[in-house]
Amino acid sequence: MAKKTVADIDPQGKAVLVRVDFNVPQDDAGVITDDRRIRMALPTIQSILGRGGKAILMSHLGRPAGKGFEQAFSLAPVAARLAELLGTPVELAADTGGPDSHAKAKALPAGGVLVLENVRFNKGEKKGDDAAYVDGLATLADAYVNDAFGTCHRTEASMYAVPKAVKALGKAVTSGFLVEKEIQYLSDAIATPKRPFVAILGGKKVSDKIAVITNLLSICDHVLIGGAMAYTFSLARGGKTGKSLVEPDKLELAKELLAKGGDKLVLPVDTHCADDFSSGANKQVVKAGEIPDGFEGLDIGPETAKHYAAIIRSAGTVVWNGPMGVFEMPPFDAGTKAVADAVADATAKGAITIIGGGDSAAAVEQLGYAEKVSHVSTGGGASLEMLEGKAFETVAVLDDK
Repeated sequence: MAKKTVADIDPQGKAVLVRVDFNVPQDDAGVITDDRRIRMALPTIQSILGRGGKAILMSHLGRPAGKGFEQAFSLAPVAARLAELLGTPVELAADTGGPDSHAKAKALPAGGVLVLENVRFNKGEKKGDDAAYVDGLATLADAYVNDAFGTCHRTEASMYAVPKAVKALGKAVTSGFLVEKEIQYLSDAIATPKRPFVAILGGKKVSDKIAVITNLLSICDHVLIGGAMAYTFSLARGGKTGKSLVEPDKLELAKELLAKGGDKLVLPVDTHCADDFSSGANKQVVKAGEIPDGFEGLDIGPETAKHYAAIIRSAGTVVWNGPMGVFEMPPFDAGTKAVADAVADATAKGAITIIGGGDSAAAVEQLGYAEKVSHVSTGGGASLEMLEGKAFETVAVLDDK
């Protein structure tokens, strides 16, 4: 069922509490190395400010212990970067829904922006049932907006209990534009795909993707397998995998998926392997299932890349989650690059192409393809669960259109 969005709220003179996902990567000095998640939230924030509202933003960052302030996980660098992107001052509260948040929220002018400190500094965030913590946040706002897709699969307090409490006060509870876009792309891809529907799944472990593979096999025309999990399938077929990363305890599961998938489940035909995990190692391309002892698979081979690219270029819908190899380390980025290029070509031909967050999003960003696909998801775990066909309580609680 369609949910109301921030566009359905009249924010004039009102305080709008927005749960964003500002969990951005930082270097050892605390400098933000990729501000994509902040930039993706700007349309929602600007919609509130542009219509005379006040934006109060809350997010987690990293994994603090939940025992109070930790400098390493402070949202201060995020608030500073947001101020640069918006071109307007951004206040930072020293707490999350406490006295400083309420004082700063009360003093906030129309068009003002306030960032609350890291929600995970408070143990009530993870518990989800700390009434004082939830009430402290809910009473800050005249409306609540969920624009944190990357956390939609988690029922933490700021994602679920707080909107429920805001709703109980008779106030609007909606999605932001980013969450609306994510749900639209990912749920529509599953419900009504343009065909052929091609899924590309990479990553390290079959066990991480069991539910996704199972669900996609029931609705896709082709499921292409890459990354280290291909070696578990290879071993299940009696192949040699050398010292490649495999899951010996998942061989029976791999056999079941192979039997269920039939021709739909497409595995690599060759492998780019090396005798060490480095660019300067001794390298060779071998047939799939023929990796020599002392060598490990680090990428799909050129024949696989060519085969996968041909399938992708003819697709009507593409969903991609997980790189084909060690994309951060040339020359083992070749397979991921070939797939990214084919996905971009499919997009140019009118296909709907969705990159499912996590390492896939990092790969297309790094390789320069992020602007050449239909949608790059901001949520790795959330997009995976949506591709599994799971419903999110954090979305169900939002107001229906």
